[in-house]
Amino acid sequence: MAAANVTAISSFIEGAPPGELKDVIKDIKALTPNDPSLLTKALPAFQKYNEGQLTSVKLPGGSQNLIISPNVGGGHVQVLISEFNKLDDGRYFDVASKRSWSFDHMTQTASDVQSYSSDSKHLDLIASLHKSLTRHATEHYPSSTLAILPPSSSSADDTITLLLSASKYSPSNFWNGRFRCTYHFSPTTSTLRGTVKVDVHYYEDGNVRLTTTKSVSERTVSGGAEAVVREIAKQERAYQEELNRGFGELGEQSFKGLRRQLPVTRQKVEWEKVGSYRAGREIGGVGGGRR
Repeated sequence: MAAANVTAISSFIEGAPPGELKDVIKDIKALTPNDPSLLTKALPAFQKYNEGQLTSVKLPGGSQNLIISPNVGGGHVQVLISEFNKLDDGRYFDVASKRSWSFDHMTQTASDVQSYSSDSKHLDLIASLHKSLTRHATEHYPSSTLAILPPSSSSADDTITLLLSASKYSPSNFWNGRFRCTYHFSPTTSTLRGTVKVDVHYYEDGNVRLTTTKSVSERTVSGGAEAVVREIAKQERAYQEELNRGFGELGEQSFKGLRRQLPVTRQKVEWEKVGSYRAGREIGGVGGGRR
């Protein structure tokens, strides 16, 4: 029974909409008052959620909030949590800010910030990609955080990973959303591939959620960092246009198809005559209604 409870709670955690993990935790505590240890047992689910959602977190220290282009000049540094920047000891790192940190997956807070340096041979390319992707993010995703990560030291693959996560929360209007993308670029083969994900939750007088994923198939990109980001912008623009078309078809076709074609009387209503109808007579049938 306990294992089943942990499995159920883990599914709630992993399925939490963007910006609503604290609400999910609050609900779990209310539903399981007799077993507060269940949340601790579900820690792997918290880690999977934060890494999968590319959770953005401020590193402690300083007073200024530097989001898009992080630095360490006395201000907060905004960084990402992902499977691609996790160290062997469970800590996470960021190349641009040259920092590593511990992360509490349940409270989504960072601590124990330390200096970090990468010995990757691709540091110049990583810096160029960071500069180009920063310009792209500033123009299209003002509230975003990005990371450019070197190949894993434990892998023979030379793939550089580009991450971008942009969130917008409006709980007072009952909606939250997140755009996130993951790209992999190989300097050796000059190929780019990736995925783009959109997750939006609307919950005013209901519960509607959009989760969608767009795969970017492998393609050759030549011309350095700027060419890579131009291709990324091209793919994201095409995806946005695809979403817009989908929303249009949803309203004009899908929702319309859900509507009842005929009323329960199985007879069409002649709307041009609706002003002359008398309740219980022409609509309900002659002599069949109350007067």
